[in-house]
Amino acid sequence: MIDLYTWPTPNGHKIHIMLEELKLPYKVIPINIGQGDQFKPSFLKISPNNKMPAIVDPKGPSGKPISIFESGAILMYLAEKHGKFMPKQTRGRYEVIQWLMFQMGSVGPMLGQAHHFRRYTKRKIQYAYDRYTNEATRIYGVIDRQLKTSKFIANDKYSIADMAIYPWLRSHEGQGQNLDDYPRLKKWYYTIENRPAVQRGLQVLSEARSSGPMDAKTREMLFGATQYKRRRAA
Repeated sequence: MIDLYTWPTPNGHKIHIMLEELKLPYKVIPINIGQGDQFKPSFLKISPNNKMPAIVDPKGPSGKPISIFESGAILMYLAEKHGKFMPKQTRGRYEVIQWLMFQMGSVGPMLGQAHHFRRYTKRKIQYAYDRYTNEATRIYGVIDRQLKTSKFIANDKYSIADMAIYPWLRSHEGQGQNLDDYPRLKKWYYTIENRPAVQRGLQVLSEARSSGPMDAKTREMLFGATQYKRRRAA
């Protein structure tokens, strides 16, 4: 059984969805990022960058346990190990990998910044607000154009690229986006959302996600000086 260290965030949802799509048994170990669980030495031993999700697979390569952090790496590992959701042929494989890297390098960082500066800053910083909202608009446009020529993100087959990108678009309103402005993206979005495994994945730790105002401790854990302290793993 895979140990899954996670929290109900877009990056966490990627792995929840993948595990549900593969129908693999897994044990959920909550990493409450608002309470500082990500800074505990025992977790840093698994995820040195103090970010969730991370997994420990007791049946890794050569039958030995392996721990993996970074959601993109986890998706690739699971896809390769189980032979699903990423093509084996070189062309199809790199069609998927390039869009997975697009998510890791653009979708996640930029949409995360748009959400942050539109929602979480105590005072509105117009330059940052405009910059990241405009970048979100550009990224949504890139995805919409790609879906003109393929059914799913990378090609005509559902893959880890779709699992990686979809969770980040669930907060489209908070990123200043209207799905009606991107008809192909909108169709794809609801195709993914309606998959039973996706629905199950989104329910993982759903009761733990707060919809209310962020308290001072959570704000400090996510955005304050605690992030930048030097730490040692266990």
